Amino acid sequence: MIKSLISSVVLLLCFSSFNHDAQQQSPKKPNILFVIADDQSWVHTSIAGDKVVKTPAFDRIAKEGVLFTNSFTASPSCTPSRSAVLSGQAIWRVKEAGLLYGSIPPDLKLYPQLLNEAGYHVGYTGKGWGPGKPNYQGFKGSPTGKEYNSKITDNVPKGIFKNDYTANFEAFLTDKAKDKPFCFWFGCFEPHRIYDEGIGLRNGKKLEDVQVPSFLPDTKEVRTDLLDYYYEIEWFDAHLARMLKKLEEIGELDNTLIVVTADNGMAFPRAKTTLYDWGVRMPLAVMWANKIKGGRVINDMVSHTDFAPTFLEAAGVPIPNEMTGKSLLPILLSQKQGAVDPKRNRAFTAIERHTLCRPDNGTYPSRAIRTKDYLYILNFEPDRFPTGGPDFVSSNNTYHGDVDAGITKEFMVMEANQKKYPKEYQLSFGKRPKEELYRIASDKNQTNNLANDKSYAKIKNELADALTKYLLETGDPRVRGEDPWQKYAYLK
Repeated sequence: MIKSLISSVVLLLCFSSFNHDAQQQSPKKPNILFVIADDQSWVHTSIAGDKVVKTPAFDRIAKEGVLFTNSFTASPSCTPSRSAVLSGQAIWRVKEAGLLYGSIPPDLKLYPQLLNEAGYHVGYTGKGWGPGKPNYQGFKGSPTGKEYNSKITDNVPKGIFKNDYTANFEAFLTDKAKDKPFCFWFGCFEPHRIYDEGIGLRNGKKLEDVQVPSFLPDTKEVRTDLLDYYYEIEWFDAHLARMLKKLEEIGELDNTLIVVTADNGMAFPRAKTTLYDWGVRMPLAVMWANKIKGGRVINDMVSHTDFAPTFLEAAGVPIPNEMTGKSLLPILLSQKQGAVDPKRNRAFTAIERHTLCRPDNGTYPSRAIRTKDYLYILNFEPDRFPTGGPDFVSSNNTYHGDVDAGITKEFMVMEANQKKYPKEYQLSFGKRPKEELYRIASDKNQTNNLANDKSYAKIKNELADALTKYLLETGDPRVRGEDPWQKYAYLK
């Protein structure tokens, strides 16, 4: 009996030791820090080659992690872009969440809620999902988690939000239980307009250093406006740097999957709200020091719908079948660079409604397919003005309402300047044909439409067929001749 008792004790001790060792060896779930600027095009980071803007924090993540050169938002408008990030789905699949000032269908699965259910501490600071009225069931109505916006800082320049993003991030970390991983959304309000006119010049930036895209007039006014935009990018980057420092201080940097990008392109004519690269091609850097080999540049075409499945897979959470995005982990963990996955050779983008700038709640529905070499755009309503037009006064009391107010817009719509810069004005504010085709290598700003060039007819038809096939496969009502967006309310 004594021998039997001793044997039982030994077995119990062995089992306890094994169980302890198994717990010690089980992989620790990664933290997730998603960082999203508001209205920043892909070229405007110093690591991408811009000589004016300084983005040391973004550059650090790109150097110690992975820099993506072909990252595309699902839509060039704030709300639908963020809906696609959260849901991992194309905007034509998320109903009213695919519109500016929309809402969120109650049955839409979003990655922050799924991670919360898996034991993550979830929160956000700054701009989460929106603008709109989410009507969401979780987190007291917030799709991006518990709100941390109470910490503010005074004496900020005009146009800069008073949110002390880093202090709010620290408050979020303080609330976290020690054994819990976290999922945090840092939604910076910058570099969204308005800008403090001349702040770039006052902070030492020079007009002659600005590279003006060919679709805008190259004038002092436009260059000044771009410098002010650069200043706000640097404000965003400075807060990112402080957050990285905080993670280092608490020993969590290496086990944090960090994704830094923007929701849509810069708030200038022919950029934001358009499906050209200046509206949909985004900066993207990813770092996860414990897992991802750094110092790599990836040229594969990736979509913002890929973020949600990436986060879920990294956390060991099942990916819902309805997500059209594909996890980036196979690329990130591959240790390869350049072109890694041959299947990632295209990206799809779309827009329906931005502001209320057309009669009868009219939208400007467009879809696009972007490959390494070409951009093909299908405009479903070419008789409408893509910007809303010069006559209809929009919800924000301005004509051409889908172009944000600012120095550049005001300069370009002046009658004298319309005559002085007719090509630039037409490109930014005029109507567009049903089909557009651009060859990237010779036309990086996409201003020379080849859709009617017979020598490109085969390429155009192939891209049009590929776009239609994808839209049918993923259930876009537009290709079935339907328009459910017309009935969705503008919830401002």
